[in-house]
Amino acid sequence: MASKTNQGTHQWVISLEKPGVVSGSWYGSYTPPAGATRHDVFTLLKSGLEAENPEIAGATVLFFSLELNQL
Repeated sequence: MASKTNQGTHQWVISLEKPGVVSGSWYGSYTPPAGATRHDVFTLLKSGLEAENPEIAGATVLFFSLELNQL
């Protein structure tokens, strides 16, 4: 069984696509700062992915999910 060590309070998944060019899905966990909104986290994650993968800059978002990382 996986350890909960170093996991954020929320689990996220995002899929991006530039039709005919590139597409991909990424996931991870994150702990938003107090007062952050879902939109704040979305823009932070998307801009971070675009910075790491310039070929996806401006891609269409096919899917985004941000949920509590607790069962």
